[in-house]
Amino acid sequence: MTADPLAPLLELPGVAEASDRARDALGRAHRHPANLRRWPVTAAEAALRAARASSVLDGGPVRLDDLADAAQVSEPVFGGALRVAQELEGGGGPLIGIWQRAPLQALARLHVLAAAGQVDDDRLGRPRPDADVGPRLELLAGLVTGRTSAPAPVVAAVAHGELLTLKPFGSADGVVARAVSRLVTIASGLDPHGLGVPEVSWMRQPADYRDAACGFADGTAEGVGAWLVLCCRALQAGAQEALSIAEALPNR
Repeated sequence: MTADPLAPLLELPGVAEASDRARDALGRAHRHPANLRRWPVTAAEAALRAARASSVLDGGPVRLDDLADAAQVSEPVFGGALRVAQELEGGGGPLIGIWQRAPLQALARLHVLAAAGQVDDDRLGRPRPDADVGPRLELLAGLVTGRTSAPAPVVAAVAHGELLTLKPFGSADGVVARAVSRLVTIASGLDPHGLGVPEVSWMRQPADYRDAACGFADGTAEGVGAWLVLCCRALQAGAQEALSIAEALPNR
């Protein structure tokens, strides 16, 4: 029997506990009365906040005049992040099935959405030709399609960190990496409606986020563990963001 490649990560200090807290917090967010009845409304707001925060982390503008319609957004980084968020809004739609059957196709689709208007059309959805990119993406695809029984917060953090490290497309890689983290949480059932907004936590701590990503890329136990804990804490904070969205709805 093949050993689970992510099992050792749960032995790193604080990882299992942070993962459990993230799961519990997202469960509470989904059980909020507003999210039981009106989750499409709260999911739409979550997608919008996720897009803005992810865009800022990749150099998009902090202040935006139009936060609603990707077709009308002229700023390319935010426009790409918004297209990605709307594709995943409320549970991911058809992309969830593609992700579960053929994750590399879903990854290409995310890049097409994220990088349109930033690179030539013939580069959209096409990983860099570097020798190590293809094999590492194949390994990642195997992990997210069942080669691990690690909890979803850990899988999401590993996929996120690996894509930030690998930069498989050479453009819009940060937006794509954070979208894959969101896609894992949706597809796994951890956050099936995409109500959490962990991107806001990362946006508010950009130096910590980037330092932890570098630690993950270094591959030391300390660096990997710190990244996993940071991502799980962001999921927990994102669940609090989801509750704040639900509480703000009128006439709950």
